[in-house]
Amino acid sequence: MKSLGPAFNRMWGASLASNLADGLLRTAAPLLAVSLTKDPVLISLMSALVMLPWLFFAIPIGGIVDRFDRRYLLAGSNAIRFIIAALLSLSISTDRITIYWLFLAAFLIGICEVVADTTAQSLIPQILKKEGFEKGNSRLQISETIVQGFIGAPVSGFLYAAAIYLPFVFNSLGFAIAAVLALAIPIQFLQDLREDREKNSFINDVKFGMRFLYQHKLLWRLVITTTSIGFFSSLASATSVLFVIDELHVKPAYFGLIMAAGGVGAILGGIAATHTSRRFGRGKALAGNIFIGAFSSALIGIVPNVYWLIAIDLLIGFSISQWNILLMSLYQSLIPNHLYGRIHGTRRTLVWGLMPIGSFIGGYVAKFGLRAPFLVGGTIATLIAMTALKFLIEIGDHSAKEGVNNV
Repeated sequence: MKSLGPAFNRMWGASLASNLADGLLRTAAPLLAVSLTKDPVLISLMSALVMLPWLFFAIPIGGIVDRFDRRYLLAGSNAIRFIIAALLSLSISTDRITIYWLFLAAFLIGICEVVADTTAQSLIPQILKKEGFEKGNSRLQISETIVQGFIGAPVSGFLYAAAIYLPFVFNSLGFAIAAVLALAIPIQFLQDLREDREKNSFINDVKFGMRFLYQHKLLWRLVITTTSIGFFSSLASATSVLFVIDELHVKPAYFGLIMAAGGVGAILGGIAATHTSRRFGRGKALAGNIFIGAFSSALIGIVPNVYWLIAIDLLIGFSISQWNILLMSLYQSLIPNHLYGRIHGTRRTLVWGLMPIGSFIGGYVAKFGLRAPFLVGGTIATLIAMTALKFLIEIGDHSAKEGVNNV
């Protein structure tokens, strides 16, 4: 595997450590929540609180990312997550944890995730040339899937079964390692953006980024399309932990293994993404994969047993992995690097900011049955994807060749 340079490799290492921590947390936290309450609305609220910071903070954080050293922001966000996870493990081990303390931890970790994600995505075009975007995003996606799905998720389930606080202890250590590796990114390999940061005030910078996105109608339509699909996908999966445990009767210790099943498809999708893009074009690859992902989500609502769920999860992992890689490469190709943090923050405010609302609504839909969120959310997401197929093909193919000013 050809190296993409020391700066990318250090960031990749930080990503591996933080993804291991995320994999441990994303399995252990829902299991902990289910042990504290069986109310589907409260379960969906925890999922919502992790995503809610995108609605409140993504835009100002995007402005900060464009003005300050991105290495320090990436390191700092991981350091804070280390502290929160350590305190959470302490509260569990001393039997002081409540569902509301878990809510608070989820919200604070969500804020840090906004900083870390926006910073990492902004570093890609600062580190790599345009022709390396898909390769770099593919490596990050594949490693994220392997570490989260095949190491973090299953290990977390068994650690949780041994002692509830153990996954959170190892989770905190992962964030600490990620912070150290982020600080080690060699600054001499990064493009210097300070001149762009110093031209305007922070507020004017943020306003400019928002106007830029809105005035480019194709980018704006892409954001609205992905926002709509993301909203209903979140509605579909809001109470998936209850669906797996109570509807399909899977033991909590094996919940991580079920989550890991989709990782096989995600790895294959990550490997195939660049080849699919070259073979069919980025546009057709984007359109086909988002349709398959949305339709498969609706199919979960009718699975008769856990084996069918695993098969569909494989397909979802394959399609969504390719979608994520190609979509990030599309945005990185279209958006000027010195504006990336602001525009990324603005679009994520909409795309990910509305996801917690979808999750919360999904909790109420689940009162009609734990299959209902998948049937409702997945079906509507599929219809939206169908109406956007032609548009996605066009903008995807344009982005592979030209910048935003020519789209």
